[in-house]
Amino acid sequence: MSDNQVKTTNDGADDEFATLFASSENRLEKKVRIGDRIRAEIITIGEDTIFVDTGTKIDGVVEKGELLDEAGNFPFNDGDTLDLYVVAVSENEIRLSRALSGSGAADLGMVAVRDAFEQGVPVEGKVKGTCKGGFNIEIMGRRSFCPISQIDLIYVEQPEDYVGKSFIFAITQFEEQGRNIVVSRKALLKKAQAELRDKFLETLEKGAVVEGRVTKLMPFGAFVEIGPGVEGMAHVSELAWTRVEKPEDILTSGETVKVKVISIEDSEKGIGKKIGLSIKQLSGDPWSDSASKFSYGDKIVGKVTKLMPFGAFVEICPGVEGLVHISEFSHTRRINRPEDMLSVGDEINVAVKEVDVDKKRISLSIKDAEGDPWSDVAEKFKVGQVVEGKVEGVEKFGIFISIDTGITGLLPMSSVRNSSRSSELEKLSIGDKVTVMIREIRGYERKITLSPGDGADDDDWRKFARDSDESPSVGGGALAEKLREALKSS
Repeated sequence: MSDNQVKTTNDGADDEFATLFASSENRLEKKVRIGDRIRAEIITIGEDTIFVDTGTKIDGVVEKGELLDEAGNFPFNDGDTLDLYVVAVSENEIRLSRALSGSGAADLGMVAVRDAFEQGVPVEGKVKGTCKGGFNIEIMGRRSFCPISQIDLIYVEQPEDYVGKSFIFAITQFEEQGRNIVVSRKALLKKAQAELRDKFLETLEKGAVVEGRVTKLMPFGAFVEIGPGVEGMAHVSELAWTRVEKPEDILTSGETVKVKVISIEDSEKGIGKKIGLSIKQLSGDPWSDSASKFSYGDKIVGKVTKLMPFGAFVEICPGVEGLVHISEFSHTRRINRPEDMLSVGDEINVAVKEVDVDKKRISLSIKDAEGDPWSDVAEKFKVGQVVEGKVEGVEKFGIFISIDTGITGLLPMSSVRNSSRSSELEKLSIGDKVTVMIREIRGYERKITLSPGDGADDDDWRKFARDSDESPSVGGGALAEKLREALKSS
């Protein structure tokens, strides 16, 4: 080995020794005072006590019980660092704590309280009783005041529930040489909550399924707390696949629910996140499972769920609704308002007119389910046929008479005045029965013209009717033309 190599090796050892010596000197010179906040590394974990490196020549000691989490577990390992406060110093030991409390705090007296205020050090206090506007808190043997709004994050309904309990407080006001001390627990809870919230949001992803608690119900949806200080909102349309008018119909405040995270966006105010939730997406989409089973012409029973000016929504299976447009209500009468014919909760027969699974739309019809009474009117009635009907309405221009279910004809007033039964016919009112004769059938227009059946013109209609039955040489078109000509001449 050359002299140069030996010299280099010795130089390296000398440098390392110098570094260790300087570090040792720093430890000897470094001192801590009661109330100091230090960062300490865990060096030994005992059964009840944790030993830490304080950065001085004296090791620190902290009670293990102070460091347990909410579940009662010790979440730290050798080498982890802790932020602690000095509560007592001796030649052989430095007592540490997560907050200033206990016997060490009692020795601090008023000076320690003031230092804790100035340095923002949290202290332990006991709720001694209630007073006007809040609570009497004892910290380090000194009396202080905590406003009721600062004892917790939630609204306090029963102040007595807090009496006799000990909590960690922040000193927010120190005046009149300690005669006016105000503390807050809420400030510390908010800070801790903010840390937990940030940690929770770091791991939260779109599509995650989490458990939460319903905190508030509004007309537009439900707010759900899904983490420490983290709320999301499930819009009313995301509560269930069925139509939900009011969130309180299916949820209660305080209820625990499972939700799916469907969106995470930055808040408009720039603070926190705007989280969208869904309850219904945790179950299968009935539109993909059930709606595809329906096809044009199917006749089914549904339940009216909502009435709108343009029609009625009808649930035809759980979570699947279709629309009956107002034009599809009836073949036989004009419906101006859906509520004139239907009520929410009614069970009705409907026919499927159109299915669009992609757009989640189903068109339904009531009148198609009932069938069109005019479809076979030509087979059921003939011109010149005498029928008995019931008066449905009386107008200046004529009398509407129902001759069959869904089939109504018009008896013109001109025919009534020319009839030998005019006095009898003019006295007719709604609900009266009357015998009339069919004068004209225009099925394509859904119109039937009636006559009293007692005049000379009516004899002509009977003759036309007999001719059409007895003479096969007279086609339907020719007969129809004769009837129209006869109508014009009458």
